[in-house]
Amino acid sequence: MPKHPRPKAPALDPATVTPRTGSSYPAPFRADVAAREKRALGDAVGLSHFGVNLARLPPGTASALRHWHKAEEEFVYVLQGEVELVTDAGAQTLGPGMAAGFPAGQPDGHQLVNRSNSDVLYLEVGDRRPEDEVEYPGLDLRLISLDGKDTFVHKDGRPWEAPKDSATRK
Repeated sequence: MPKHPRPKAPALDPATVTPRTGSSYPAPFRADVAAREKRALGDAVGLSHFGVNLARLPPGTASALRHWHKAEEEFVYVLQGEVELVTDAGAQTLGPGMAAGFPAGQPDGHQLVNRSNSDVLYLEVGDRRPEDEVEYPGLDLRLISLDGKDTFVHKDGRPWEAPKDSATRK
């Protein structure tokens, strides 16, 4: 297979984008997504209206906590592997070439979970809305913008702090 020359802007080789791993979730919620990798392709090519990430989920890893956005829309397209899409309606398997979309404001918590023995690669696309809020069904957790900064809070709006028994997820 011939080697391609290094692309010039506006093109890029995704392998040259440094992956981000882990999550900004509060400590008791990080474990399920700790091995998740995202390469911010949209940022790398200067996009500001919407984001595009190339995500990799090793076996046993989730894309996120089950969530939904009040103002942002999301779209995922599976490139490699099989992943379980979990929504309020249940679970289904998505394979290469399959896609899913999540319209803003529809309270249908969703996440992807890799229950296979191989890595899953997918593209995720979403718009960037500063007024967005994220709800996490079944958890005492919300993400809001507070003084222009994304901040995790309890459902009642108090700044998030771990409950005394942080092993319990409500």
